[in-house]
Amino acid sequence: MEPLTYRSLRALRDAVCSGEVSAREITRAHLDRIAEVEPAISALLAVTTDGALAQADAVDAARSRGEELGPLAGVPIALKDVISTRGVATTCGSRILAGWKPPYDATVTARLREAGAVMLGKANCDEFAMGSSTENSAYGPTRNPWNLDRVPGGSSGGSAAAVAAGEVAGSLGSDTGGSIRQPAALCGIVGLKPTYGRVSRFGLVAYASSLDQIGPMARSVEDAALLLEAICGVDLLDATSVDAPPFSAEAVKRGDIRGLRVGVPREFMGDGIDGAVAAAVRAAVEALCSMGATAEECSLPTARHSLATYYILAPAEASSNLARYDGVRFGLRSEGGSGHAGMTEASREAGFGAETKQRILVGTYALSAGYYDAYYLRAQKVRTLIRRDFDAAFERFDVLVTPTSPTVAFGIGEKSDDPLAMKLADVCTLPANMAGIPGVSIPCGMDQGLPIGLQIMGRSFDEENVLRAAYAYEQATRWHTHRPEVAR
Repeated sequence: MEPLTYRSLRALRDAVCSGEVSAREITRAHLDRIAEVEPAISALLAVTTDGALAQADAVDAARSRGEELGPLAGVPIALKDVISTRGVATTCGSRILAGWKPPYDATVTARLREAGAVMLGKANCDEFAMGSSTENSAYGPTRNPWNLDRVPGGSSGGSAAAVAAGEVAGSLGSDTGGSIRQPAALCGIVGLKPTYGRVSRFGLVAYASSLDQIGPMARSVEDAALLLEAICGVDLLDATSVDAPPFSAEAVKRGDIRGLRVGVPREFMGDGIDGAVAAAVRAAVEALCSMGATAEECSLPTARHSLATYYILAPAEASSNLARYDGVRFGLRSEGGSGHAGMTEASREAGFGAETKQRILVGTYALSAGYYDAYYLRAQKVRTLIRRDFDAAFERFDVLVTPTSPTVAFGIGEKSDDPLAMKLADVCTLPANMAGIPGVSIPCGMDQGLPIGLQIMGRSFDEENVLRAAYAYEQATRWHTHRPEVAR
């Protein structure tokens, strides 16, 4: 049997309900694991030991009273540090929010608490979720558990690494251009970006509001589905959340995939995709076909414009969202500068890192007078074309299959001086954000001792079909059972 730190969410919850093990014992085992591996990985910015043990004791007390336990009772979870947690520092990986403690919980945080989950800590991330490697955090990089000289991906790299290393059973990340799926691929776990509007964004510190979406990260498809079921649903505190048909984690495991129509967009399998990655994805498609699915090459002609479109729209929204960090209401306030304007300038200069400053500048330029139509408005039109291409593809296919990342995890510092190479790390994941559709990354191979990720995308609010295909593939292979060296 797997040690407690590598059991599934369902197994942990069932063990608590049956009395096999207490929630405190599970929490203590994971805290010990954090103490063991965290110095090498740096996945967590905060470890909430006292709060976690108190939550675990509350679960055990409820069981002793004979109360019905929640669907995640006793399950240890980490939250990306852009998700608000009442009374616990939420820094967004930035100096400008160092030590800031929100007076409220994000909706997803509250829903996890209601489900009985135990929050063990806040996960490291690229500053304000801007990055593809978790090297942009003001608090230092996170390292990949498979190879400590490699990045874990980003921007939810801490969330992915903590799950892969057995520090927590599951985590939440946020995905604006691939920030759940890409680190999931590089760390060999499952990461799901839900449909935009499926999960409330209330309490998520905004980067690009029309693209950001919170989603689950776990070691299996079933675990990711259980987390999604716990956090999804309409929220009156978020005007962009949608009252969609309810999602059922159990339905993901029902039936088979005979007759499933799989599209393989040729734009995702050409130049820039590493040969080993392309081969692993083709083998995964063959595996799906062996289970009764049918596969056919297709085209998403405007998808190649996703990268350029994203890097106009997302920085533009970031320029607006990050204007609130002015040194007045909360966060860092610099004593330098003259007057209010000088204080704000000095605070932002000291508080923001280089990548964040660059994106603010790009976004401000795209929105400025004389350039709005040429850049921002044109990018919005291209975004519509990208969405139409996906709509057309889903008239023929139930799911689309691509690589998640064009390569396996790259070295720490390898792309730091090459902004274009770093941004190309998200080239396979960005289109789903442009279209607002769901996408999941699951392990599908290894190269150089590092995991390869398979991305499966589906129609809006069809997470069930996406995860059903992912679950069928997972059950037919063993890639998800591989553990990184740090776990051995």
